Amino acid sequence: MTEQKFCNNIVITMQVQTIFQAGNSDVVALPKELGFKRGEKVIVEKTSDSEDVVTIKKVFAKKTKNSASDAEFKRWLNNVLEEDAEILDELANR
Repeated sequence: MTEQKFCNNIVITMQVQTIFQAGNSDVVALPKELGFKRGEKVIVEKTSDSEDVVTIKKVFAKKTKNSASDAEFKRWLNNVLEEDAEILDELANR
């Protein structure tokens, strides 16, 4: 059952969903009409202690430039991989 409410130019789409179990988690399916896509990261937040209200927000990835510490870490990692290549290969084959 889908219901739409209009409030100050905001359309609120409400749909009754059933909570089901997937593994050890309780899950609610999000209708495609809400615009969430499989694999996207979301924040699920309970907004009030007195009401059973949750909000779901998309997580937008921040694009960052490679910093000096990123370059330094890459150099360090390459050195470790080169210096310990023989040991790492032996461990990988065990």
